[in-house]
Amino acid sequence: MREIALHLLDIAENSVAANAKNITLTICENLQGDRLTASVIDDGKGMSAEMAASVVDPFVTSRTTRKVGLGIPLFKTAAEACNGKLVISSEIGKGTRLDVEFQHSHIDRMPLGDLSSTLLTLFVAYPQIHWLFDYAIIPASGKPEEKFVFDTQPVMAELGDISLTEPAVLAFLREYIESGIDRVRLASEGQSTITQ
Repeated sequence: MREIALHLLDIAENSVAANAKNITLTICENLQGDRLTASVIDDGKGMSAEMAASVVDPFVTSRTTRKVGLGIPLFKTAAEACNGKLVISSEIGKGTRLDVEFQHSHIDRMPLGDLSSTLLTLFVAYPQIHWLFDYAIIPASGKPEEKFVFDTQPVMAELGDISLTEPAVLAFLREYIESGIDRVRLASEGQSTITQ
């Protein structure tokens, strides 16, 4: 996988498989500190400390469909190659948190990718889960932080019995997510222009 968004999709699906009811995805592009951080936080079944420490090994997986789990080990290697790190913390019965960090300006850092398609895929595939997406950019000047938050709970309450797969609903959600992400990016670019 050559995009951060696709790695987050894979990790979020691990959270779904762990019976999570609430999953939060956060991404922060800190242009002032030259860091890009992302987190996936769930309230699933969690793992023992030993299992959490071993999931970075490609030959350890809880999946029954294949013998190796390359997603997290590859993501960790990519982060470390860009002066970053990947950390997993988990507690049985409480959930799991995965944090990854990259040097934002590193020449080998993979692109963020299509965040809106990733979110829409997760939301439509797993509507029973409460998804929370938090995307922020801290401009080079440090202030103000620009942020977009997408919470599926109010959306689901508003839709009622209307299916997420209705073309008009899909089009609205895609446009809403894309415009929120674009607004944050444009606002931060405006800040960068002002401070130059």
